[in-house]
Amino acid sequence: MQTREQLQQRFIPFDSLRYSTEAFIDYRIPGCAPKKNYALIGPGVSQNPNQPVSLREKHGFQVGGVSMPAGTTNPPHMHFTAEVFICTKGRWQMHWGFDPDPLQAEIGEGDIFTVPTWIYRGFQSLGPDDAFMFTALGRDDTGGILWGPWTLEAARAQGVHLTEDYRIIDEQLGQTWSENDKRLQPMTPQEIAALRKWTPQQMERRCVRFADLDWSLDALLDSSLPGCGGAIAPVIGLGMSQERNHLAPVHNAHGFSIEWLRLPAGGGMSRHTLADKQVLVVYRGQVAITIDGTDAPVTIAAKGSDQGWDSFAMPADAWRSYRNTGGDEAVVLVMTPGDHRKNLVWDDAVLHAAASANRAIDANGYVAPKNFVDRSQR
Repeated sequence: MQTREQLQQRFIPFDSLRYSTEAFIDYRIPGCAPKKNYALIGPGVSQNPNQPVSLREKHGFQVGGVSMPAGTTNPPHMHFTAEVFICTKGRWQMHWGFDPDPLQAEIGEGDIFTVPTWIYRGFQSLGPDDAFMFTALGRDDTGGILWGPWTLEAARAQGVHLTEDYRIIDEQLGQTWSENDKRLQPMTPQEIAALRKWTPQQMERRCVRFADLDWSLDALLDSSLPGCGGAIAPVIGLGMSQERNHLAPVHNAHGFSIEWLRLPAGGGMSRHTLADKQVLVVYRGQVAITIDGTDAPVTIAAKGSDQGWDSFAMPADAWRSYRNTGGDEAVVLVMTPGDHRKNLVWDDAVLHAAASANRAIDANGYVAPKNFVDRSQR
């Protein structure tokens, strides 16, 4: 268990976030700035040693954010681990391929777009000027970022260079090369041509539209109990859904899972625990997150709207519960490390109440009618 102070430090209100506009070498390229780069969980792939980071504790993946004025573009680059974009405000045009022209897909609020590893990608804000996306990057060590030769050339034209050890040298700030500095060498055209090609049809299957989510009221043991009513919609990988037929639209390994949790007005998710850490982002509504502390339970009041989205880094093995404290439906984004199924452990009181409603967890960890589970164990 953690103290009240430790748990409070894991709360990341949106209005507490700090950003860098010089996180990457594109900050002087015309049309690519200003770009606000946020690091919520881990430093991400920022190339700025002064990048503000809300929480540096390792989670097995990293969470960041980006906001850019309408028309601003993030130029071509590549990642070696998963990169997932979660749009919470505005519209964005996602780019990939660059062979030679980029292919495109558009996403809007609530949509989630996961880009394959080892392909070049970029994106452009379509507005409004404070459009925002959260980002999730696979693993604690992402391997960094590899810029396309097009981006390096455009930055060099503005006097901004990237060394082999990923330091930025900005001639406009009076910085100069030392005799030991070597310029980062990008991929050759032949190496880029050998990368896998992804069609718009293939990439559309990696875009999970909020309007198309598969919500299930059978995904949680307590969902039919009074005062509960929670539903889950899987997005990426194996999450905590306890419905045996519930499959995420994107199921290849990312190193983490993503799913949506929906709580009706007056509803919640009962007391439970999980062996894994989690990151919660309140997308809509008001949610009271209650966690067992060393002395007494601690309740965090988190909210989400088009003005901002509060986050909480849930420690592993913590007993917790959630309650919708607003007058409207609440929606929470849940990110959990690992490609395995996440096995919820319910409080004994929840198990007894569910049993009275003929609900139980079967031997495979899924919600089932209790009378059949009991019959199989006679």
